[in-house]
Amino acid sequence: MSQQSHTPADIEIKPRNRKHDIAAILKTDWFDGNAFKTAWFNSMSITFPLGEQFFIDSVRHFAGDVTDPKLIKEVKGFCGQENVHRREHEMYNQAMCDGRGYDLDYLEGRIAKNIAKGRKYFSPMELLASTAAAEHITAIMAEWVLDKDSTMHTETEPTMRELWRWHAVEEMEHKSVACDVYRMAGGTEKMRKTALRRTTFFLLLDIFGGMIHMLRRDKKMWKLSTWTDGYRFLFGKKGMIRLIWPAYKDFFREGFHPWDRDTKDILDQWISEQAEHQAA
Repeated sequence: MSQQSHTPADIEIKPRNRKHDIAAILKTDWFDGNAFKTAWFNSMSITFPLGEQFFIDSVRHFAGDVTDPKLIKEVKGFCGQENVHRREHEMYNQAMCDGRGYDLDYLEGRIAKNIAKGRKYFSPMELLASTAAAEHITAIMAEWVLDKDSTMHTETEPTMRELWRWHAVEEMEHKSVACDVYRMAGGTEKMRKTALRRTTFFLLLDIFGGMIHMLRRDKKMWKLSTWTDGYRFLFGKKGMIRLIWPAYKDFFREGFHPWDRDTKDILDQWISEQAEHQAA
């Protein structure tokens, strides 16, 4: 039987049933008291419930063709982790919109329309390629979230930081599942690379569309400082996009696989911290 999974043998993909009491915190600018940084991550959260269901559906469409017992188990773990993420971000988004006066139906409606168009115009293989591309983006962002030198670690409210770090760890653990299923199903390199360009465009469209709604409701849309702060946060010397850009470009290398970036040390560090916290 041929090997289809390329996740390292010592990486376990298993959902952690975490719950987070964040309703009161979400009423505040929880990321450094900063409107742009907070809206960026709050808008990302809006994309998760529908987006992660899309990822699950895309992978499950081909799951019956998987013959490697290891990958079969990892697909189940992937779906389990994404389902818990979906649940937690549904509660996150509802509490955020209730507390800040955002229109959740509008915010999610925009994303639902884009997903519906994708299902209409793209094949199941192209949708799986888009899932593999999106999982690459979330995995490299997870590296930034878990980096002790990132502003996520130094400038955020502790409960929110732990929510995003938990999510990041599981994204990193299952970062190659969609890619392995895509390879097993016979997906091409050209389609994979095209999918990252397309997925990046629509993800940024969704994030900035959500942010504009949020910043307008917060009456911070037209403040120059909102956008100068945002530019520094994304593109400054230690800006998030600037830092993840080299890893982003790796996806376009011929034969790329997510575990070409060995991030086991990052996972081990987080798991060790969790064990120490529980023992204290």
